[in-house]
Amino acid sequence: MKRNSFVYIATKKMAQAVFSIFYRIETEWKTTLPDYGPMIILPKHQYWTDIPIVSLAFKPLLYFVAKKELFKYPLVRGYLSFLGGLPVDRTQSVRTLDSFKALVSLLRAGEKIVIFPEGTYVRNGVGSGKSRLLQMILRFQSELGYSIPFIPVGIRYGGWSGWRRRVEVSIGAPLFAEKDSDAVPLTHRAIEEIGRLCRLPVCEQHQLGFRNADCEMKEEIF
Repeated sequence: MKRNSFVYIATKKMAQAVFSIFYRIETEWKTTLPDYGPMIILPKHQYWTDIPIVSLAFKPLLYFVAKKELFKYPLVRGYLSFLGGLPVDRTQSVRTLDSFKALVSLLRAGEKIVIFPEGTYVRNGVGSGKSRLLQMILRFQSELGYSIPFIPVGIRYGGWSGWRRRVEVSIGAPLFAEKDSDAVPLTHRAIEEIGRLCRLPVCEQHQLGFRNADCEMKEEIF
């Protein structure tokens, strides 16, 4: 089911109204992004609120890669699809391939797609990234004939002032890679840049064996 622009925009406006009550969102652009062409947005993931916050930070309508469990119930599945949710099955690669075919069609159409590279909630740090989906996208890139920009996004939750919490969104410069064998280095670069943008330590084993015990892993919602 294709995203419904009316439902997306209406939901975004409601989110903007509600979030303005509880959050003071400050967005900083480190670069100017292209107006046209496909794009992969790679945000930090800490809370379910990251999803509407990312949609509020970007003017274009977005698609979001989500775990398939969220699409279990028909009404929820329909609504998430209207919002641009793309289900991914993390246990069966065949079903993931089916979702990837839809993702490829969206990239051909120049759509902007959000993928949370950590794959789960990680608080107090930035978790190790997942490279499989990025690898599949890079494999398709040569067929597209276009260097897809991968945009790291830092989200930092600050302190409360009354009932409002400060949230800093930092949108970094695009990252590029040439071929699918570059997926792991690209993922590492993205994770490190996300950590820099939100000023959080990278809790990765690949980084000189470093692992921060303060990093808190949570089951992901989206």
